[in-house]
Amino acid sequence: MKGNEALAEAAIRAGIHAYFGYPITPQSEVLEYLALEMPKRTKLLNGQNGVLLQAESELGAINMVYGAAGAGARVMISSSSPGISLMQEGISYMASAQLPCLVVNVMRGGPGLGTIQPSQGDYFQATKGGGHGDYHLPVLAPASVQEMVDFVFEGFRLAEKYRTPAMILADGALGQMMEKVTLPPEHSLPYPEKPWATTGKPKSRERNIVTSLFIEPERMEEINLQLQHKYRRMQQEVRYETIETADAEILLVAFGLSARISQKALELARERDIRVGLVRPITLYPFPTEIIAAMSHRVSSVLTVEMNAGQMVEDVRLAVNGHCPVYFKGRMGGMVPSPEEVLAEIEAIDAQVEKSV
Repeated sequence: MKGNEALAEAAIRAGIHAYFGYPITPQSEVLEYLALEMPKRTKLLNGQNGVLLQAESELGAINMVYGAAGAGARVMISSSSPGISLMQEGISYMASAQLPCLVVNVMRGGPGLGTIQPSQGDYFQATKGGGHGDYHLPVLAPASVQEMVDFVFEGFRLAEKYRTPAMILADGALGQMMEKVTLPPEHSLPYPEKPWATTGKPKSRERNIVTSLFIEPERMEEINLQLQHKYRRMQQEVRYETIETADAEILLVAFGLSARISQKALELARERDIRVGLVRPITLYPFPTEIIAAMSHRVSSVLTVEMNAGQMVEDVRLAVNGHCPVYFKGRMGGMVPSPEEVLAEIEAIDAQVEKSV
């Protein structure tokens, strides 16, 4: 299946109640696929047909997600980089109101309207809280079409466990490429209880209020402290993959499509007797700081590979904390680095290490 369509099919199988979005390349197939399949295969909590709506804009769409999530629905939205920028206010509202939803960003080149080719230029926006205020989202970075499927289920699980928007941060190539996938059974993701939702007030409880507005500063600080405690608990959700790290002298760090390219460069380097390993962050937030910090004590150098001007490399440098040099290889604007380009960087670092020895 194509990555975007596989993700949309996974959303249906995860028991999505509602989807709101707006077409933008390179993720429009998500909306198109759901428009064909959701009316036939999804139901709301009350048994009526699931809801899919192409909103008048990304601004309208994210606020529709806010309303559906507040009513207890399992809801998703997807877009690409400029569209996600327009949603940042609504995402910040939902983080404050502590509403679960799944946000999918199939990244394209920027800044501005940019290009429709793949990019990883939205890392800062995704991991540092792209809107206003002190908040974070759990962020999953797939590197295959299979993970586009798997992370829909994982994204909803994290969103509902922590009562927060969660994000899948893919790129245009993963959205468009076709690979074999194994799909999970339909409706195999349980629905948690949502006693906080605005589902109508029975006599047995007080009314539920969902809001992100807290006028008194003492109350706003209290909400912020609750959020920060949540983000500390979220650190237990760190996920990463290691490849050939046991004897590595040079460590590559890359996510998504860049990780696939880096793995091929690793194989080419090993053929030249250069001992290279790879750490692939799967959760970009929370970031796998500890494994990178531990490895920085036993490798000579770290090379971060990204499709941007250098964003994740800042988190890598914080993790390394000066224990070894950290280098960066990046392409921008929709340009994708080749394994040979990454290999050339590895060989240059290796030659520099040998010279210093």
